[in-house]
Amino acid sequence: MQKDTIGFGLVGNFAHHLEQAGEAKDFIACENGAMPDAPKGIFPFYIPRAQGALGRYCVDSHAIILPENPAKRVQAEPEIALECEIIYESVASADATENTQKRVVRVEPKFFMACNDTSVRDDPTATKLSQKKNFSAGSKGIGEKIAIDRFCAGGVCDSYSIASFIRHANGRFQPYGECSLLTSYSYFHERLLEWIAYKLNTQKDCGVLEDLPSVLSSAGYPTRALFFIGATCYMERYEQYRLESGDEIAIAAFPHTRYSLDQVRAWLDSMGSMASLDSSDTLEGVSLLHQIVQKP
Repeated sequence: MQKDTIGFGLVGNFAHHLEQAGEAKDFIACENGAMPDAPKGIFPFYIPRAQGALGRYCVDSHAIILPENPAKRVQAEPEIALECEIIYESVASADATENTQKRVVRVEPKFFMACNDTSVRDDPTATKLSQKKNFSAGSKGIGEKIAIDRFCAGGVCDSYSIASFIRHANGRFQPYGECSLLTSYSYFHERLLEWIAYKLNTQKDCGVLEDLPSVLSSAGYPTRALFFIGATCYMERYEQYRLESGDEIAIAAFPHTRYSLDQVRAWLDSMGSMASLDSSDTLEGVSLLHQIVQKP
């Protein structure tokens, strides 16, 4: 991810994840009306050149850096990210003295990859979801990019699944989140892209969500964006788990037509120390993200 790429996350695009995270109640005031099965909204996690925490570049694909406050509970969120181009058109303003306003015409995905939307769960001072997302320079991570041939039924994404694992000190990797088909996202393919464009143009300040047209305007209408499209569900034992220094998180987007989940896990265990892993060791066609949890 380049530092001039704006970062957004989708919330509620995978069944039951919000309930596991204890955040479903935060969106009661922001119902989707005619789209009850749609994601709940979009939040920014990185805005280039913005003031405050959201202007901090927070992607580190080797380390999860914990918050300064050790009392905060942090969880990994295994997801798929789409690197996209945003296409705008100018909108006529009634006041010619105002800056030119733009609206999103479409969102065009170019690449997909494994990612980690690491989040703080228990910050009572946070009034917006975004305030739980950019807590350090190592709040997010992304794996190797895979080119998208076409983002519709029959495209490359249809043959991929996402799996995530955790390893504690002197242990082996064990499942952290449920292994899921990419096509099992609530909104995917063209439906997802149309919804993202719609929300970028219309989402108002509501509860824990920001006014997105204002975010895009203040950012100078960036044309490159990274969208984290929603976290998968946790394995039961990790629903309330607090990441600890030394934990290792591995998230893999893998072609299930070529590899089984057991093969991916066995490959991770065979690597021994992941600190020495380089790109030549990666299974062909797999987007792997590996991060070690560190104290600030």
